[in-house]
Amino acid sequence: MSFPFVRKPSMLRVLSRGWKELGSTHCEGIPRSVHLQTCSMRSMSSKSYDFETLAVTQPTEYVYQVEMNRPKKLNAMTTAFWREMRVCFSELAADKDCRVVIMTGAGRAFTAGIDIQDAFTSFMQQNDEGDSSRRGFQLQRDLPPMQETFTVIEKCPKPVIAAVHNLCIGGGIDMISACDIRLCSEDARFIIKEVDLGIAADVGTLQRFPKIIGNDSLARELIYTARDFLSDEAKQVGFVSRVYPDKDSLLAGALELAITISKKSPVAIQGSKVNLVYARDHSVQESLNYQSTWNALMLQSEDVMKAAVAGMSKETPEFSKL
Repeated sequence: MSFPFVRKPSMLRVLSRGWKELGSTHCEGIPRSVHLQTCSMRSMSSKSYDFETLAVTQPTEYVYQVEMNRPKKLNAMTTAFWREMRVCFSELAADKDCRVVIMTGAGRAFTAGIDIQDAFTSFMQQNDEGDSSRRGFQLQRDLPPMQETFTVIEKCPKPVIAAVHNLCIGGGIDMISACDIRLCSEDARFIIKEVDLGIAADVGTLQRFPKIIGNDSLARELIYTARDFLSDEAKQVGFVSRVYPDKDSLLAGALELAITISKKSPVAIQGSKVNLVYARDHSVQESLNYQSTWNALMLQSEDVMKAAVAGMSKETPEFSKL
C-alpha cells in the first residue's frame, strides 16, 4: 500500500517532531468520582450554543455534552425541543472542535418522553379545520421533521453517547436508539410507551430498536405490552453496553469513554460511524463496495502516518481538527 503524502518534506518534518510535546496537550482522563457537569475545563470552541430546552457545554477538549434541560418537567419533549435538536446536532456535525457528544438529562430523570400537553395543544392548533383527509395530509407534513429530530443524531458523524439515568420513556427510546453507545445507571427504567397512548411509535423506535437488540420476539413483546425493562435486562439484551451504580459514576464513565474516543483519529472515527450506519441498512457486498470507495480517499489521510509513527515510538499522536 502506497501513501503518496509521505514524500512531501513538510509532512516528514511534522512527523519527525517530538511526539511527547505534541501529546502533552491532551487531557489525561478523569477519575470516575468526578461528576461530568463539575469538570473544570476552559471552552476551546469559539461557537456558542444557545437553546431553550438544551444546555450545551464542553467539559473537556473535543467532547461536548448536550443536556436536555427541563428538569422540573422531567425533560419532557416540547415543540421547541424537536426543533432545537435538529439545529443543535446539525451544528455539532460541522463543529471542528467537537469529536464526541454525550447526551444527558438534567435533574432526577433522563426524559419522560413527549410532553403530552404540548403535543395536544400543537395538534389542535394545526388541525382544527378541514376534513380527515386534509388533516391527514397535514400530519404527513408534520411527522418527517419530528423523525429528523433523532435521525440527525445518526447523520452527525461524531459518535454520540447516551448516558441514561432513572426514567427513559417513549420518545427517549426513539432518541437513544439513534445514538452510537448507550450507558445507564442501575436505577434506569426503560418503557416503550406509545401503545398506551393509542399510537404506534413513529419517530424511530420501531425501525431501530429491534435491530439493536437482535431479538425480534422480545422487541415485539416490549412494544406491544409497554412493560418497563430495567438496567439489568437492558444490559442483558444488548440495548446498553455498561451499567453504573448511580448518576455520578455514569456521567464520569461516559466522559472517560468520550475522552478515549476523542484522542483517536477523527478521520478514522467518523469514517467508521458513517460506514457502520450504511452497513446496517445495506447488504454486505454493497457495504464493502461503499467502504472501498470511502477508503480510497481516507487511506491518504495524514492520520495514517501519524498513527503509525506514534505506534512505533510508543507515544500518543495529536490529530488535526476535522
